[in-house]
Amino acid sequence: MARMRITVGKDGPYIVRGGVPLLRAEIVTNDDGESVAWRETDVVEVGETYRLCRCGKSSTKPLCDMTHAAVGFDGTETAIHDGYFETAVTIDGPGIQLKDARPLCAEARFCDRAGGLWNLIEGCDDSETRDLAREEAELCPSGRYVACDAVTGEPYEPHYEPSIVLVDDPQLGVSGPLWVRGEVEIIGADGTPYETRNRVTLCRCGHSKNKPFCDGSHVGAKFHE
Repeated sequence: MARMRITVGKDGPYIVRGGVPLLRAEIVTNDDGESVAWRETDVVEVGETYRLCRCGKSSTKPLCDMTHAAVGFDGTETAIHDGYFETAVTIDGPGIQLKDARPLCAEARFCDRAGGLWNLIEGCDDSETRDLAREEAELCPSGRYVACDAVTGEPYEPHYEPSIVLVDDPQLGVSGPLWVRGEVEIIGADGTPYETRNRVTLCRCGHSKNKPFCDGSHVGAKFHE
């Protein structure tokens, strides 16, 4: 089997190789409308190699039907290739550090609960608060947030098998990004690899200003698969 990887097509689709599983999941909210969990809802049958729509206009979404060529889709990549820990800011709390790379935000809103993740970090001398802060950081699909041990710097990361998840956001009534999990390699259109990470989100609405990564533009665009 070929190595699992995603190649960003120039002004075209994501070309997925290596039989990466394709799933669907939705954001679960509580009675207050806060994002609290993920619920996997379906498995999409795909082959060893498949192409995922990047322009947001395919009639066969999530798969590409070449509409990008007809509409003149501009898929120019604007994201930087620097490593996450080189660019993220650090927020210090008792026994914990929070790393934050704001440009990666996919607007999944797991960081809003209980007054917000930034505020929770300050109260992490309380074990329950620390556990909640870690949970919110680990639920973030884009990897914008990473919680780390304050002494060792070791990141707290959930375990994911390699997969791509089609995100649905029922609370906002939109379809979200492609959630790439489990250190699947992502290669830019020019052949330059992006940092391989445990969790990132790729734009599939075509509107992100941080392509190929999601910047939450699907919300304003009211994107629906």
